[in-house]
Amino acid sequence: MFKNAYIPYGGYYSSPFCKWMGSLANVNSIELGAATSKRWFASRDIDPTLIDYLYLGVSVGQKSIFYGAPWAAAMMGAPQAPGQNITQACATATTAVFNAALAVDSGSFDTTYCLLADRPSNGPHTIWPNPNGPGGEVVAENWNMDNIAADPATGKDMLTTAENVAREHGFTREQADELTLRRYEQYADALANDRAFQKRYMFPVEVPVSRKETKLVETDEGVTATSAEGLARLRSVQPDGIHTYGAQTHPADANAGIVVTTRERAVELSTDPQLSVQVVAYGHARTKPAHMPMAPAESVKRALERAGLTLDQIKTIKNHSPFIANDLHLAKALGLDANTFNNYGTSLVYGHPQAPTLARLLIEAIEETALKGGGYALITGCAAGDSAAALIVKVG
Repeated sequence: MFKNAYIPYGGYYSSPFCKWMGSLANVNSIELGAATSKRWFASRDIDPTLIDYLYLGVSVGQKSIFYGAPWAAAMMGAPQAPGQNITQACATATTAVFNAALAVDSGSFDTTYCLLADRPSNGPHTIWPNPNGPGGEVVAENWNMDNIAADPATGKDMLTTAENVAREHGFTREQADELTLRRYEQYADALANDRAFQKRYMFPVEVPVSRKETKLVETDEGVTATSAEGLARLRSVQPDGIHTYGAQTHPADANAGIVVTTRERAVELSTDPQLSVQVVAYGHARTKPAHMPMAPAESVKRALERAGLTLDQIKTIKNHSPFIANDLHLAKALGLDANTFNNYGTSLVYGHPQAPTLARLLIEAIEETALKGGGYALITGCAAGDSAAALIVKVG
């Protein structure tokens, strides 16, 4: 449990999430994330040279990632700041915040910044020389498609892990469609009143179109209109499975930023000094092979134990749901009503850009909890390798 690691209220942003091969498809995600952070710092009148250390969360390699965090820090206006790259697929953001909180809580750093930036669009194709291969053929990997298609430890693709969990726990197609529709209804709440909820944290992205022209992306792109009738008409992707294309996420491109600092500095940087956001605890877990959606529940239990809290003390819950089985299992394992968490939507609806995904869920959880008058917020999500991470923060 942390004692002195805080996120300034309002000390964060998420860009819109754009379905892959859309508006952000052709821009280096590290460059775009740094440029967006620089604009966000300026909009908040925050001097980026306050940053002691940068945690760059990125799971999909980009050109010049070798230089990673120090390069990003220089581009965003903090050339004095060293840093490191953090890669944990979907759980990259929670793990980046965890590392930042550890550093601040120990007194190693005063003010850190987590920049989460990924672009599954036009992801890299890596080749390695293989002189002993027939004809000198290279060994090749498509960073996105190959790793989505198979976990090298099990040989199973990610959808199969979700269907394994659905079969083991008896989840039905009807349950899947019903909860999927609920998630789209919750996302619609975030769009109400001219996107009032999203405007609490979402920061637009400037995308270069040419040397003289830029495009401003202000809203999510690629969210599909969904209805009960539309979901019912879809075929399951796997024979006898419960998941259609409507009941799973889509790859997306995005970036997000989160300041993690001391209590005193958080008050200085907050948009509302009366609202504190304390990083309380972190939990991690790995479940049995090829059952990825089961891991978040165990990570939640560990985070609660470390925080000395019970689930009924948690006011807001956000779960990364690349497949609807993730939400169905979390509800069953923890005794929750699945309709009551993931308010204002989740990654099932607005997409999954890897590193920024749980950052947006964390930011939305903070804002939802603030609207509720404060309390504890819990964020969890699975990650590649049948693993998961959970984070608890206290708002107010």
